[in-house]
Amino acid sequence: MDAAPSVEMSPNAALVATYLAYLSGQRRQSAHTLTSYAHDLDRLLIAADGQTFGKLDALAIRRQIAILHARGLSGRSLARLLSAWRGFYKWLQWEGRVEHNPCLDIRAPKSAKRLPDALSVEESAGLMSGAEEEGDERLALRDQAMFELFYSSGLRLAELDRLNLDAFPGILAEGEVRVTGKRNKTRIVPVGGKARAALDAWMKVRASLAAPEETALFVSRRGTRISMRMIQKRLSGRALKNGFSTHVHPHMLRHSFASHLLQSSGDLRAVQEMLGHNSIASTQVYTHLDFQHLSEVYDKAHPRARKCASTTENPAPDSRSADIKKA
Repeated sequence: MDAAPSVEMSPNAALVATYLAYLSGQRRQSAHTLTSYAHDLDRLLIAADGQTFGKLDALAIRRQIAILHARGLSGRSLARLLSAWRGFYKWLQWEGRVEHNPCLDIRAPKSAKRLPDALSVEESAGLMSGAEEEGDERLALRDQAMFELFYSSGLRLAELDRLNLDAFPGILAEGEVRVTGKRNKTRIVPVGGKARAALDAWMKVRASLAAPEETALFVSRRGTRISMRMIQKRLSGRALKNGFSTHVHPHMLRHSFASHLLQSSGDLRAVQEMLGHNSIASTQVYTHLDFQHLSEVYDKAHPRARKCASTTENPAPDSRSADIKKA
């Protein structure tokens, strides 16, 4: 059992703080996850309105979900909120603070699924072709290596940022990289030839930029590990220089990797493994992207695909009628 917070606060707030400390110390949750949980549990504190958590029943939880939904929270946000509340009540039961979990049988309202943004194969090639860089050429080599690795292996932003020098020999020798994903789970992902060539070029100049004893694979101009915010900024800048009108972010390269791989292979399980998804359901969204691609090909190529539009807007001349008129 974790120690209670030393700062004086309400009993409910103290329980939330103790639970967050448990998630940090025992469950090793990331700072980003802890921030999300804290935000979601703040809403539970508001719902309790001074009552002990044991006094809240399923009706009170449903009422709060209805209020938040009316205020514009999406089904996805509410599902995440309920997941956080269920986990908190499960811990409260384990601690002997409550007898029942009022969130167990409550489901969030459904909302339309938003498909992830992905680049086309041509757009991805254009982005990877590089852009003229002003200033330090070493930074251009670093950026090229980062972006090629993003697209080649479908990494998350945090996964790429955490890569250390010890990952590099494996990339060249085995053509694969071991990455640490969510909840510190590791997986091995293939690295393509162009990414390996870009990494090799970066490694030839890295030592002249990196600070002594720095273990990060990618470093900033100050010689220390590059920040995730700077990676986002450099990618967005590259896209603008290459004439992209839409905002390009690191996760878009991950989505592009997944959708292009699925289009070519059709192997959903392999894509799931490479993305590091726990559930196949998380990967299945890319089948919708693949279907969109097939629909576009069909609409452009099949003579009957746009039959209604073509006959009403631009009716084709009837050759037989023309022949009759000529006769």
